[in-house]
Amino acid sequence: MSARRESGHWPSRRNGTLDWLARESVLEPYIDNLFGGTCNRLRADGIPLDRATLHLRTLHPQLLGATITWRPGMQDAEIDFHERGALEQPAYLNSPVRALFEGAEGIRQRLDLEHLREGPTFGIFADLRRRGFTDYLALPMRFTDGKRHASSWATRRPEGFDTVDLLTIEEMLPILAMAVEIRLNRRIARNLLNTYVGPRAGERILRGEITRGSGETLHAAIWNSDLRGFTRLSQTRSRDELIDLLNGYFDVMADAVLGQGGEILKFMGDGLLAIFPLDAPRACVRAFRAARDAILGMHRFNAARRDRGKEAVGFGIALHRGDVMWGNIGAASRLDFTVIGPAVNITERLQELTKELHVPVLLSGAFVESCEHRDASLRRLGRRRLRDIDEAIEVYTMVDGETAVSD
Repeated sequence: MSARRESGHWPSRRNGTLDWLARESVLEPYIDNLFGGTCNRLRADGIPLDRATLHLRTLHPQLLGATITWRPGMQDAEIDFHERGALEQPAYLNSPVRALFEGAEGIRQRLDLEHLREGPTFGIFADLRRRGFTDYLALPMRFTDGKRHASSWATRRPEGFDTVDLLTIEEMLPILAMAVEIRLNRRIARNLLNTYVGPRAGERILRGEITRGSGETLHAAIWNSDLRGFTRLSQTRSRDELIDLLNGYFDVMADAVLGQGGEILKFMGDGLLAIFPLDAPRACVRAFRAARDAILGMHRFNAARRDRGKEAVGFGIALHRGDVMWGNIGAASRLDFTVIGPAVNITERLQELTKELHVPVLLSGAFVESCEHRDASLRRLGRRRLRDIDEAIEVYTMVDGETAVSD
């Protein structure tokens, strides 16, 4: 659909919105600010805009994309996120958005004039008509990676959009698309970094702290956990069953750590490494609570497995406290943002000791001393030697966790 093709000539163009997008929109860091500012300036330019939306697809492990909606009186637009099943919902299947995603070049529909209704009838048309809208326009937004996104524009003006209105929106859209793409790519980068390295490390990488060897010393509670018997299971279970087991197990552990404010650094096969920086309030107490949450979560996880006729699985969690070097480590062309240091090694060896002692959780004496309170549910196991560690350390376990599967 082209206003130029409809009219056969070039109508005069209102430049206020285009000038703002080209010169001043750089001050708007987020898409909702940007889109709200764009729509408000379109109205100031005389476009009778009463509703506008953007429909964006993104890269996210849980979300498919988002709809951004603006209405008069809103400074910033509203954002609604969509989970991956949204593409199977009737609202999407019978929508102009689907048509645009699949290649339509534009959809224009007068909603109030029966004799001008032509082409597909989408579900949103009746809804907008009931709400007093008279004219609807949907146009694709093309990004530089070739992906198609969607926009829609609607008015309640009795005569609908005129040719100049349509041309103004059509000419503004490529510039808006470029501005949206920049912000969406930044959001995607942050989402992916948060997913793969954690929010704290992700923010540092985005700030440009990417030189090998750069980092800082953190005083932290350190978490190391491991799934028991995975090597044996991998020899007797199918690939899909193993992946399902690992994902379910990691869901339990990750929910426990993240729910108490910890930061997951990496998944190591069937192991998990996380930290609770001690500059945060009550970090050791929250790490302790995370271990309890993990025990309860694994009880539920194993109960569900037994209900499906599957065997329960064991686990081990170790908590220690100490200084760690947190930063960029690795080869020149392949870096890892992680933690290293003696305290990390002690935590790993302490986790190994859970196998020998047949308990699901072990805490070092240094960790227990750092907690802001003493807990009666702890049981002292005495001084224990750890593999490749010179000095024996004090070791504790959780009394209320001793009945959990640990082997």
